[in-house]
Amino acid sequence: MNPYIDEDLQAIAEHARRFATERVAPGFLERDDTRVLDRTLMKEMGELGFIAPELPEEFGGQGMGCLAAGVIHEEIARADLSISYINLLASLNGQILSHHGQPEVVRPWLEKLTQGEALFAIALTEPRGGSDAANLRLRVERVGDEYVINGEKTSISAADQADAAVVFGRTGSIESAAHGVTALLVPMDLPGITTNRFDCHGQRAIGRGSIFFENVRVPVNHRLGEENKGFVQVMQGFDFSRALIGLQVLAVAQVALEETWEYVAEREAFGKPLSAFQGVSHPLANYETQVAAARLLCLQTLWSKDRGLPHTAEAAMCKWWGPKLSYEVIHQCLLMFGHGGYDRGVMEQRLRDVMGFQIGDGTAQIMKTIIARTKAGRHAVPA
Repeated sequence: MNPYIDEDLQAIAEHARRFATERVAPGFLERDDTRVLDRTLMKEMGELGFIAPELPEEFGGQGMGCLAAGVIHEEIARADLSISYINLLASLNGQILSHHGQPEVVRPWLEKLTQGEALFAIALTEPRGGSDAANLRLRVERVGDEYVINGEKTSISAADQADAAVVFGRTGSIESAAHGVTALLVPMDLPGITTNRFDCHGQRAIGRGSIFFENVRVPVNHRLGEENKGFVQVMQGFDFSRALIGLQVLAVAQVALEETWEYVAEREAFGKPLSAFQGVSHPLANYETQVAAARLLCLQTLWSKDRGLPHTAEAAMCKWWGPKLSYEVIHQCLLMFGHGGYDRGVMEQRLRDVMGFQIGDGTAQIMKTIIARTKAGRHAVPA
């Protein structure tokens, strides 16, 4: 019995798995080719309560907690990591909007988000840097009752498909670093916004690209948190998404292991099933152990968040270990399938998809620095 998953959560997970198996998995390869996110699926997920269920009912959620969001998230990811991005972006942006936005402004957007009627992007990374996230150059200037935005965001998930974005920009001096950053809710249909899309290695259905802002005007009431304090306030929500990312990629690794065990038990060589050879079975057993341990860490992190307990270091562990481990697992599974694994198909697409999380949303080096600062103190691990 998993100590974090009770009967209610298990029932939710089984419900999500049935939906993912029947509705999400069949289009996995096709969506990679067409690079189109299925809005019909997104709407169905919303109607079933699968999108940001942790949000309060007043904002369109179900108040079910972060663990509930996690178990749903991993079941969708088993079928298609790109589709599970809907869950990831909704939970991350939903936390930011519900905690820091003005209710009369964000409530309609959150209701659309939870119903699968709106997709949000998080616009943080810029051409000058990704890991140094506080060193932003996108300019946000106050003009009367509006903010005027000029600049570029890049490597943004769903850049050309999002209906709205949480945009981080500089309202203070560059010397003020993180203390001069403000976050805004920006509808993506405003005049002055253009986008493009990259030709990425994986995660092609959700896509990644740049957003360009040219004199884009946003009402002041769309600010999230206080002026010049958006980075410090809003970035706290990333602990949640880092645990979700861990579950997301580990779910992909787990289904790859399940398929590989089935294959090596059936495929014969030298009169025996491949699984009879320790050179085959032991690496898989090793990865089964590590995936089980990493998943428990992710669940523990969400359990801690639900209870208001510290979980920053654990979230960073989930983010650096999960993607690295998942890539290694799927790579090993692909090799077990021989030439069949090397062919274009499900296993190689999984490998391409999980690789991106070793780059985006915080590199392993940054995550390890966060862990070190948490354990030794920021004074002992300076920037």
